[in-house]
Amino acid sequence: MPLIEDHHYLKICAQLASTLSISIAAARRKVEVAAAKEGKKDLQSRKEIAQKILDQTIEDDKKHSDSASASFDQLLKALKEEENFMLED
Repeated sequence: MPLIEDHHYLKICAQLASTLSISIAAARRKVEVAAAKEGKKDLQSRKEIAQKILDQTIEDDKKHSDSASASFDQLLKALKEEENFMLED
């Protein structure tokens, strides 16, 4: 996968990575795989696909109303029976 230096494309991938809580490289790879499935190789098509994935991700977050960080915070809360549990040093 050659390095693409287009600022707008990288910005969309960065927003996608932030929304999905993944690395920028993983977000770019996700876009590249989607573009390959559709058989599109040009930069403009990749920008459109990246924007479509970003919009879809944001829409899904709005539907579920729990962002990734909110659901992670919920998972980190201690259960009542585990509140006083301590690990030995």
